Amino acid sequence: MAAPLPICYLNGEYQPLHQARISPLDRGFLFADSVYEVLPVVAGRMYRFREHFDRLERSLREVRIRSPHTHAEWLALLQELIARNGAEDMYVYVQVTRGMEFGRNHTFPVPEAKPTVFAMASPLPALTDDVRENGIVAITVEDFRWGRCDIKATGLLANVLMKQQAADAGAQEAIIVHQGEILEGSSTSIFLVTGDAVSTPPNSHRILPGTTRDAAVELMSNLLPVEIRRLGVEELRHVDEVWIAAATRDVIPVTQIDGRPIGNGKPGPRWQKVYRAFVESRQALAGTPAL
Repeated sequence: MAAPLPICYLNGEYQPLHQARISPLDRGFLFADSVYEVLPVVAGRMYRFREHFDRLERSLREVRIRSPHTHAEWLALLQELIARNGAEDMYVYVQVTRGMEFGRNHTFPVPEAKPTVFAMASPLPALTDDVRENGIVAITVEDFRWGRCDIKATGLLANVLMKQQAADAGAQEAIIVHQGEILEGSSTSIFLVTGDAVSTPPNSHRILPGTTRDAAVELMSNLLPVEIRRLGVEELRHVDEVWIAAATRDVIPVTQIDGRPIGNGKPGPRWQKVYRAFVESRQALAGTPAL
């Protein structure tokens, strides 16, 4: 993975990333008492900015952290960060913690702490020729995360362990299953495709609402029928295509799961169609306001 870009933002200051420091008493460090957001930037323009920061606002409300900025303030802050890092293709990571107090207490600080705000940028991963031609490999794993996966919180140890389990098996993603029901990937949303019909799970407390998944559903409105429904793990034996979706990668074809090929073991024609729609949508937005 490419190294992050050199300039970050921390609590009102733009500075070299390697010099950024926070207190070890910050609740994000002590308790993972924080939320985050990730969004892609193409040719200096943030993609689906409003949707990503609507989700950040929701996460902040759910964990009762005071929102430090309006959408317009976030936009200005991040546009400056993007400009300082070259205004090219990249993705931006934003994290807000409950802040620092002098001590370690499970209850919220009294008086309320000032939230810590951190943002950095990294090169946007490019879709490789190998993935275009062969897709990626995945495994299924049983869910052992906490019960509020709809909050984009930074307590991701379970997801880290799942992703490492996939890597240990020679795979690139872990597909999370709960009591026979497919939920999502360890860092992605999921789609199953049979014929021309595309299915993806409904939002719930066990699934992160995917902004890229929503973008894919919108793009497919004139391309393919989409059904929001519960997905059974046994369906993986019969589907023609499986895709995963993430902000930094759009949609990616999964061509093998648990050692079994999906369809003919190659990226399918419906994925090709939807991926092209993503590329065209980004091109159409070039030069338009992000908010």
